[in-house]
Amino acid sequence: MITVTVLLALLAALSNASASVLQRRAAVQERSEDGGAAGTGPALRRFARLLRRPYWLAGAALLAVSGLLQAGALAMGSLSLVQPLLATELLFTLLIGGVVFRSRPGLWTWLAFVALAAGLALFLLAAAPGAGRATAPPRAWLLGGGGALGLVVLLLAAARPTKGAPRAALFGLASAVCFAVTAALLKEAVGRLGHGPAEMFTHWSPYATAGAGLVAFLLLQSALDAGSLTASQPALTLGDALTSVVLGWVLFAEAVHLGWRMLPEALGVALIGAGSIGLARAPAVGREWDTRSRDGKDTGRRLHRTHR
Repeated sequence: MITVTVLLALLAALSNASASVLQRRAAVQERSEDGGAAGTGPALRRFARLLRRPYWLAGAALLAVSGLLQAGALAMGSLSLVQPLLATELLFTLLIGGVVFRSRPGLWTWLAFVALAAGLALFLLAAAPGAGRATAPPRAWLLGGGGALGLVVLLLAAARPTKGAPRAALFGLASAVCFAVTAALLKEAVGRLGHGPAEMFTHWSPYATAGAGLVAFLLLQSALDAGSLTASQPALTLGDALTSVVLGWVLFAEAVHLGWRMLPEALGVALIGAGSIGLARAPAVGREWDTRSRDGKDTGRRLHRTHR
């Protein structure tokens, strides 16, 4: 059972990474053809233009596939196990992004990503989150859902005056929180499916899953449009994983070990912090390795000159 859960979660991570890279490429093409002015024009008009781009549509299809794989994993395993496994999306993003953009991040970017992923893995191995209940009581949803909503509002408020990598990271983190909530709602829905389809479809959780997923998706588009994947992807992936651990504890009573394990857990958190600092200083962030147009020419430098 655990093997199948892990396999489904890893396949979901691969699909998510592919979707992010493809939709980031569509956003870069849109900015390039629009004179390099990101975020110009009404949002609905930009979205309509993206709908005509094959890369964006392929990314949307892969997001749907990822959702199905994730649902299967959550039906078999805990939220605190499934969502952190999606941190492998970081590696998949680098590999696929290097192929799609005909470029690859430098050594320091790789080391930063490794530190982030290793820190998260160490934290989760030490914490060893255990299985909890299949569904959450209403009081737990009020606490967990309300806290997540407040955090998203704060992140969006902080993102408003920023530009470039910080804006992409903040939007990515807000999207991550929404994706974690979506996963928690999805687990609630599939948990009720065991009592029959009627039990699930007459409950509010499937429809809340769709609403939260839509918000997360729109925030993801804002993160992809705001800046490089090297800024948004760590916040998106790691934020999703860590938020899911908290929601698993609050909503589904999934246990997290403390005691002597707090030492490796703290080391894991320190590695995550060191990786974040290294990523912020990595040369690839400045060059925006994922801003290559379809003909292989680097649009990042041209866009940078346009914005100065």
